[in-house]
Amino acid sequence: MRYTHIMLDRLTDEDITRILTDTRVIAMVGASPRADRPSNQVGHFLAQQGYKVIPVNPGQAGKELFGQRVVASLSEIDEPVDMVDIFRRSEAVEPVVEEALRELKNLKYVWMQIGVVNEKAAALAVAHGAEVAMDRCPKIEIPRLGIAPVS
Repeated sequence: MRYTHIMLDRLTDEDITRILTDTRVIAMVGASPRADRPSNQVGHFLAQQGYKVIPVNPGQAGKELFGQRVVASLSEIDEPVDMVDIFRRSEAVEPVVEEALRELKNLKYVWMQIGVVNEKAAALAVAHGAEVAMDRCPKIEIPRLGIAPVS
């Protein structure tokens, strides 16, 4: 049996609503300053919804995006992060999850964007107590589920 089916089937609309309602700070790995990139559009949407979105992109470190300073890696974040939102190729996700679990001590959620599925990384996150969403997008889920902006 594949984790993708297990993980996605276990996340009910109530689960997604709880995750997105509980989350306040999101580290976005693969954030892009380019307006035509999905990570840029999702990051701006999440920031407009009231989330603090910390962009992670080594090529943009020190610049500003979504109203926050871009960091080169998750290890540079010095505040609690609820969720890591991953915009990377599926095969590049495992090291991101390993770093997130090591560096973000109170991490609750690992979110892999649409088209991003990594069963081994998901299993690792779950084994460390984080909930996982794969092949989903909060920019789609928030309006679909009618989730109110973060206050």
